Amino acid sequence: MPPANDGPQLDCAASSGGNLADEPFSPRDYSIQGQIDFQLTSDASVETLETDGELAISETTTQIAPMILPDLDITDEAYAESTSTSYVTSIASEISRGILENERLYPQYGKHSYGMPIDEAEMDRMDLQHRKYEMVVGEKHFLAPIGEQPQRILDLATGTGIWALDVADMYPCAQVLGVDIAPIQPKWVAPNCQFEIDDIEDTWTYRKESFDFIHLRDPLYVVRDWPKLMRQAFEHTKPGGWCELASVYPCAMCDDGSMPEESMFKFICDRFIEASYGLGAPLDCCLRFAEYLRNAGYIDVVEHIFKIPSSPWPKDRRMKRIGALELTNLIEGASAFGLRVFSHTYGWSREETELAMMGFRQDVKNRNYHQYVQYYVVYGRKPAREEL
Repeated sequence: MPPANDGPQLDCAASSGGNLADEPFSPRDYSIQGQIDFQLTSDASVETLETDGELAISETTTQIAPMILPDLDITDEAYAESTSTSYVTSIASEISRGILENERLYPQYGKHSYGMPIDEAEMDRMDLQHRKYEMVVGEKHFLAPIGEQPQRILDLATGTGIWALDVADMYPCAQVLGVDIAPIQPKWVAPNCQFEIDDIEDTWTYRKESFDFIHLRDPLYVVRDWPKLMRQAFEHTKPGGWCELASVYPCAMCDDGSMPEESMFKFICDRFIEASYGLGAPLDCCLRFAEYLRNAGYIDVVEHIFKIPSSPWPKDRRMKRIGALELTNLIEGASAFGLRVFSHTYGWSREETELAMMGFRQDVKNRNYHQYVQYYVVYGRKPAREEL
């Protein structure tokens, strides 16, 4: 169950109201036992998020993506599943150790069990994600206005290190440090980029107030103690420096009613979010990013909410390309998302998970279903000394 003090409980997942271990879901049970009470209200170009009639975000500038118009001509083969894989890029890397489970490799380092694999297939998927997120935010690596000459940049949960490498190339005079529990980064890198194997939830040993920019993207099943993590981030940010948090919110959404209520895409997304609470690392943490930043002490907090279509169904060319990347991500990553998480939370066998994912993939590829998920990018600034 979610912790009582972890912000508003915007539970997009169905909740059984009981112990997950006592009432496990079956992949054959497609019934949705609860619905989210989620409402977006707008005022000109600045919008706020409401839950149960109360503002969930205060003192935060929020920008929400507009409705995506669907492409009614779904015979366009230029964005078929087979061709969308051409967007995949990979970085050569080596896995030195791990735990083999359900024929997938998982990291063995870290204080908590990580829900995603770290094998070659997953590394390719993570690099695909990097390219997709760049397109989503307008061909940028981040949105925080960090200036032209940052000196030290910290990338938390760096994964394959592709973001850190790109930013090191972007700022050749800056020192970029990527940290992760899995040693899956390249061994040969630019001289201004380095990687460390460490758990970001442990006590940090860096010099206080030493980073101009701290970045964390897609902390899926990674963070259990957000207040501690953000407290450490704030302590290690230079006065005037920035912190940016970014993550997908894997709640199935649709603006035009084309997604059936019994959709397997929706069913699996709901199960992901519910299972994440059982693991102690809620996937709806992005709904509270602005709150985490403000509570830690950051100011000038800005929140952007983007839309990521699940397939190339949009009419807009850029959104269609993003949908093609997301289609590849979902088709190739479906088993990776669920194997360990559903096994540990619901007791599903590998066969049961694969059965559920067959229906998930089928619904994802249906371009008549105009479904999407949201992508949150939230950043804030540490006050300068004269502002404290």
